[in-house]
Amino acid sequence: MASAAATGKTFQFKLVLLGESAVGKSSLVLRFVKGQFYEHQESTIGAAFLTQTINLDDMVIKFEIWDTAGQERFHSLAPMYYRGAQAAIVVYDITNKESFNRAKVWIEELQKQASPNIVIALAGNKNDLDTSRTTTYEEGSAFAEENNLLFLETSAKTANNVNEIFMVIAKKLPKVNPTTAGPQRAQGNVDLNPQQNTQSSKGCC
Repeated sequence: MASAAATGKTFQFKLVLLGESAVGKSSLVLRFVKGQFYEHQESTIGAAFLTQTINLDDMVIKFEIWDTAGQERFHSLAPMYYRGAQAAIVVYDITNKESFNRAKVWIEELQKQASPNIVIALAGNKNDLDTSRTTTYEEGSAFAEENNLLFLETSAKTANNVNEIFMVIAKKLPKVNPTTAGPQRAQGNVDLNPQQNTQSSKGCC
């Protein structure tokens, strides 16, 4: 069986991360792209850009990832990053109820202003802090179901469901107009074939 790269089926997607400050957006991206986690991650100023390529079945999926700042003063810049995006991950902290309420506002904004076909995932991050949670799994799941969102609880610290949330997005995105082969821009390569276990075996630092 030919590898995904050998088939030439490469699809490129713009993905944006939204959510309040300190919910772990940058940590999720860093874990996904580089397999790293830092206990004290500096706040993003404006937005950070990273790329990652994954293998899914017989296709290569290239994500161009915009990690946006969560501080209120940067909110007005968000449309510049989610405009034209094919996918978005809205992140909240399961130990911070207000961040969940703000995630709902982000979802509403995306549904009104982003592409009508955008694939939106809701991520309840920091589920390694389960004993300190203020938002239940059921609350997140119910809101996601009501709004036709993908939903997973994640932990950038333990890597729980980090690769998986990108995988479910990759599977949901329409595969049309594959890009032509070009320079490899990705900072890494992750095999997210659903037939294989993608859970990281590495613990946190």
